[in-house]
Amino acid sequence: MLKATGIVRKVDELGRIVLPIELRQSHDIKTKDPLEIYVDDEKIVLKKYEPACIFCNNALDVIKYQGKMICKGCLSEINKQYA
Repeated sequence: MLKATGIVRKVDELGRIVLPIELRQSHDIKTKDPLEIYVDDEKIVLKKYEPACIFCNNALDVIKYQGKMICKGCLSEINKQYA
């Protein structure tokens, strides 16, 4: 479900828009953070990109370990193998 913000921005000559700082802060979007772009019928949705587990591609419950994303399930399996 989409929530209206009341914010309207124009697209510039290069196709860019500016996300207001209030939205960036409330969604923890920093300068240079990647955003995913989704299309749903006539809607364009931006979402902060969160990489998935390098082993199973699960995007839930992932942690960053030495620069790689690993889900808790795979981490548990690794711990069992090397315990």
